[in-house]
Amino acid sequence: MRPTVSWTPSGVGVARTTELTEVVRVVGEGGVVVLSGAGLSTESGIPDYRGADGTLRRHVPMTHQEFVGSEAGRRRYWARSHLGWAAFSRARPNAGHDAVAALQHGGLLSGMITQNVDGLHQAAGARGVVELHGNLGRVVCLDCGHATSRWVLEQRLRAANPTFRAEAIRLNPDGDVDLPEHVVRDFRVVSCSACGDGVLKPDVVFFGDNVPRGRVEECRRLVDDASAVLVLGSSLAVMSGLRFVRHAARAGKPVLIINQGETRGDVHALVRVDRPLGSALTELADRLGQRVAR
Repeated sequence: MRPTVSWTPSGVGVARTTELTEVVRVVGEGGVVVLSGAGLSTESGIPDYRGADGTLRRHVPMTHQEFVGSEAGRRRYWARSHLGWAAFSRARPNAGHDAVAALQHGGLLSGMITQNVDGLHQAAGARGVVELHGNLGRVVCLDCGHATSRWVLEQRLRAANPTFRAEAIRLNPDGDVDLPEHVVRDFRVVSCSACGDGVLKPDVVFFGDNVPRGRVEECRRLVDDASAVLVLGSSLAVMSGLRFVRHAARAGKPVLIINQGETRGDVHALVRVDRPLGSALTELADRLGQRVAR
């Protein structure tokens, strides 16, 4: 399976604007759930999948089916991800993450859901973030379920591949880099240190996999308890995030979107602000009297 680059709009979406007045009004009333996507982290140097320079135009990301079904696929993933981790782990929160944390600390947000796997919301000081697609900083064994830190795995991979060298030219959203096949052919993948031979996988939801049911139910409860949903930097092209926008719309809750470019949820939105996330969210926090820490 290959993830789709775009979609065909099924209805008339809300007109785009650059004005934040309606967003300020709704968020200022409090009780808002944030749903963030890759567009929020691009200013931290992590590319997105479907933006103007989205990597799906040149890069086919790992799928769940290939990872669990192919030893060669796992070797290719871990070689590319091992090389990409150095750059991915150096990413730091940008002004958008800081502004979201300020809104939460100011009591205006009732919940936070992110489709991102980079942990940058938490690094900016946000609390109680539901990581819809998991986190690249964790690793789990598919056989025994043992979980460990990605940093621990990186030490083991370096020890198993002392002569592995390659030049990482371009980082992908899922934390890996593109490498030619001959470079990854001799890469050694390590097994679970707890059970001895279990398959290790990053604790993320690959394309083709399902978000755990308990996590979906937790997000749905957050939306049920919220007064509105604020979508930040997501095209909502995949159902994992779109379903919560649809759920909110069916319940008559306002949906606000700040994103550069059209989204699959525009048809459900009260307003879509088309602006860079860092400056837009900094302005939003400022107009609501929330000091953004830098």
